[in-house]
Formats: sequence, structure tokens, C-alpha cells
Amino acid sequence: MEGMNDDQPSPDPAVTDGRLLRGARSRQAVTRHAVDVASAEGLNGLSLGRLATDLDLSKSGIQTLFRTKENLHLATVEAARELFVDVVVRPAQDTPPGVARLRALIENWIDYAERPLFTGGCFWSANLPDFDSRPGPVRDALARQRRDWLALISAQLSDAVDAGEIAPLDAGLTAFQIDAILNATNIALRLDDKDAAGKARRAIDAFLTRPY
Repeated sequence: MEGMNDDQPSPDPAVTDGRLLRGARSRQAVTRHAVDVASAEGLNGLSLGRLATDLDLSKSGIQTLFRTKENLHLATVEAARELFVDVVVRPAQDTPPGVARLRALIENWIDYAERPLFTGGCFWSANLPDFDSRPGPVRDALARQRRDWLALISAQLSDAVDAGEIAPLDAGLTAFQIDAILNATNIALRLDDKDAAGKARRAIDAFLTRPY
């Protein structure tokens, strides 16, 4: 545009890339801590100031990364999804679809909750109850991730039925029931029920071994 100096040197690409990389790493480290906080205290307990205090960073630095509290919450939800996919969903893709893959998903999920991957256990169990009646982008993101998980379980059940591995069933309903069992398992684990994982396995196994 008129009045600008066209001869001004462009930024060094290496410097620009380095700044972007540092920014991405900072954002990843902050969101990883944010996921742990939100899994234990809920997203409502998560703020720019809280993260700055926890991580000994300036609030302005945190604000530069996320701008708003809602953006922070959305970034935290997405970070939780990515971590969940890495430890629960992706490893199960090596198993055949149907019962084998569903069992792998269940075992990965139980390990995810038992370890736990996040300080407070299952991220969605901690946050869906707070946002289920609060319309907005955060609720939409949480709900979308839950739908994806249910759809994944349902798809494996449908594949199992089609392959003759289990008796015909309502895949959507059974996925809903399995998810309910897993949510109950997360609560039981947080309350130190030592047999919670075993109960979950036995309850879910009933869906996968029902006779014709």
C-alpha cells in the first residue's frame, strides 16, 4: 500500500520458524498441564491466571497463547482428545475390526483410567456433567468427542455382528451401555474400588459372548 517501504528486509525464515516452534512447544506444555487440572477440578477451575501461577509464567504470556478463557478451554479439550486418541484409539487400530478391536479399545480405556493418563482420571467424565446444559463451543466440542467415541464402539459392534462373532444387537444402544459402564468404572477407580476394572470387564464381556 502507498506509504509503505517496499525495500524493508523480510524476516529471516529460520528465526520466524524458530519462534513458531517455541510458541507451539509452549502451548503444548501449557495445555498438557491444563488437561490435568481440568480432569481433577473441571474446566471451570481453569483460567489464564491459574495456569500462570501453576507454571510460574506471566499471565500476559499465557494470554498471548490463548487470548481468552474460552479459547483456553477449547485448546484443553482438543489436547485431551489428541492424548486419548494416542493411548486408547490408535493402538487398537492394529487389531482386526469387530470383537478383537473392541476388546483392545476397552483394555486401552481401562489402562487409561487406571494409570491414570490424566491426574483426575477420565477427562470427559469430569467435564461433561458441568457442560451438558451449557450451550456453547466448549459443550459442542465435548459432545462431539463423546459422539465420536460412541460411534467408534458402535462400529466395532456392527462389524462383529456382520462377521457372525456375536448375536445380532442394537449397536447404538449397546455402545451407550458400554460407555455407561466405563464411566461408572472411572468413578469407582477414583473411589479406590480395587475390583472396578474386573467388574467392567465382566459386564462388557456379557455383550460380546452372548449366545445365538
